[in-house]
Amino acid sequence: MTNNDHRIVVLGAGYTGMLAAIRLAHRTRRTGVRITLVNPSDRFTERLRMHQIAAGQELADHRIPDLLAGTGITFVRGWATAIDPGRGTVTVDGGTATLEYDTLVYALGSSTDTSQVPGAGEHAFTLNSPQGAARFASRLRETAATGGAVTVCGGGLTGIEAATEIAEAHPGLGVTLISLDEPGAMMGEKARAYLHRALDRLGITVRVGVRVTEVLPDGVELETGEFVASDACMWTTGVRVSPLAREAGIAVDGRGLIRVDATLRSVSHPNIHAIGDAAAIRMGWGQIHGTCQSGLPTAQYTADTIARLLRGKRVTPFRFGYYHQPVSLGRRDAVIQFAHADDTPRRVYLAGRAAVLYKETVSGSPLMTYRLSKRMNVNVTPYKGGRATRRPVA
Repeated sequence: MTNNDHRIVVLGAGYTGMLAAIRLAHRTRRTGVRITLVNPSDRFTERLRMHQIAAGQELADHRIPDLLAGTGITFVRGWATAIDPGRGTVTVDGGTATLEYDTLVYALGSSTDTSQVPGAGEHAFTLNSPQGAARFASRLRETAATGGAVTVCGGGLTGIEAATEIAEAHPGLGVTLISLDEPGAMMGEKARAYLHRALDRLGITVRVGVRVTEVLPDGVELETGEFVASDACMWTTGVRVSPLAREAGIAVDGRGLIRVDATLRSVSHPNIHAIGDAAAIRMGWGQIHGTCQSGLPTAQYTADTIARLLRGKRVTPFRFGYYHQPVSLGRRDAVIQFAHADDTPRRVYLAGRAAVLYKETVSGSPLMTYRLSKRMNVNVTPYKGGRATRRPVA
């Protein structure tokens, strides 16, 4: 088979899928490779900004066909509903279309899981989509008019950003952040103290060490039996991935992530490359957890790897190390914890106005990267982890 016959299908046009497709198009532009990108919506979702929509802000409307203009990539709008690795096909929208592939890039990502706690799926909002965030914003406006209360369940970075954004945009609301672990627990002592001062300044009530056992229309019930009344509940804890890989017989781990080798290729189907939140990727220091920070480097690496394989060149293992934990605290404050390769905190952190500028640069960088990647190979892996990623994987 010549490269002119080679068909590449990329599933998912989030941060990782978009970069993988555009970079692949640039890297294979003279080979005749055909690239198809599949996504259920033609709007590009800036997941890093979903909390801004939830607080009632208007964001720019970026359309996937516009971002792909000039690349030669074919965009198919629809849900991938089945994969047949034996035949090398992807079924779209339950049979409306069937796409054949020689190489598949699996970039379906993850979403917030509301299935583990009764009532969460029915009564809580999530940041899984711009539509869901906008519905929450509408509820917020109604709640703010009556001076009501809001609960944010989950004290990870997403929950912190959502709670602070809501409290800043609607100072008359009572905002409660409920978390099993201390918010900012992954940060160093000084950065964590700064974060908690920001929560106090914004008037956010923090409940730590308690688990939500049920979400009701008018509040949440805790494992202690206590009822916390609220007019709107934002759910930010728990992660689930698409069942598509497991259903297709592709080797996955216990969470449904595709098991990959050192070059991010499926251990059961080497012509399938998994990136971002969809892949179970291990470094010498441990397993990567899904973030845009780690996802974009997997996309860059995979695009380069596929291009090299098509040219018959040698491929070196993927290497990555974390370097920061950026957290916005509303529009006028932020804290950046700089990290070791394994995401444990360094002594250095950044806060205040400088951190706001830093965080905005981080949030806006993917779109700039896509535009530049049409013309050049942009490096989105500033740090490969040093010695920590040269150690053998356990």
